[in-house]
Amino acid sequence: MIDYFDAVADLPLSIESVDRTRRDRDTSSGFVRTTTTFHLSGTEATGRGEDVTYDTEDHDALASADFDLAGEYTFASFSAHLDDVDLFPTKPPERETGRAYRRWAVESAALDLALRQNDLSLSAAVDRDPDPVRFVASMRLGEPPTTDRLDAVRNAYPDAEFKLDPTPSWDSDLIDEIAATGAVRILDLKGLYEGTQVDADPDPELYERLLSAFPDAVVEDPGLTPETRPLFDGEEARVSWDYPITGVASVEELPFEPAWLNIKPSRFGTVESLFETIEWAEQHNVALYGGGQFELGVGRDHIQLLASLFY
Repeated sequence: MIDYFDAVADLPLSIESVDRTRRDRDTSSGFVRTTTTFHLSGTEATGRGEDVTYDTEDHDALASADFDLAGEYTFASFSAHLDDVDLFPTKPPERETGRAYRRWAVESAALDLALRQNDLSLSAAVDRDPDPVRFVASMRLGEPPTTDRLDAVRNAYPDAEFKLDPTPSWDSDLIDEIAATGAVRILDLKGLYEGTQVDADPDPELYERLLSAFPDAVVEDPGLTPETRPLFDGEEARVSWDYPITGVASVEELPFEPAWLNIKPSRFGTVESLFETIEWAEQHNVALYGGGQFELGVGRDHIQLLASLFY
């Protein structure tokens, strides 16, 4: 099997300048999403990568930051160079996860530029043909929850499939109504988040109802407690992990070997860590899919390309 990082590590990379653009947009989850796209330019080409750090304050601070990344590198030597670059020079990030998000923005921009300067696609570099990508619509159903948003999407796109975020206010009638659509592929329990607007405490009664009502759905990020863990005995092959997955070490620390992983490249920080984890999953026959991070720009193109090649 090809070593994916080795396939791009030695690509020559020439950087002359660094620029940034910022985007802001209201989201259906009730917050303003801000992202910053890094533009690395050199030898008549530009590579882009999107910083999906969630705290707007980090993007505000970035406006006054200056990065001198000009030079001649290989892609691997540029990645090593970033180990000594403070990507939060004006103040530390609001949350430590921001460091990986920004590192990914700069590395993905550099890989984009290196591929362009060497007249390569990522597909050609890693010797994999892209496949069609299967999409689901990811959403919450509001509070109090109703099927209004779900129905609106299905009315417009009858074959649509869904990744839904159940909450404790989902009662049995609502669960039965949603299950009857046969369109739910993933239930994101968000049982591992802390300090976010989407935190969801592990609820054994809700988990039990969901596991019963959606026997074919993948169940993502359950919070495993003495009360909830027994519910997953015999159901481990349905469980997927997202929030804790930042590299091979994080996968090996899971409570049981996974059957599914939600691979969000921005969580990994480096291209090398991302590719190592994809290789680990292939070697262990783990199914992969990709989720979004409310990307507003090129980051969405990148996650869809990675999905088409690897998931």
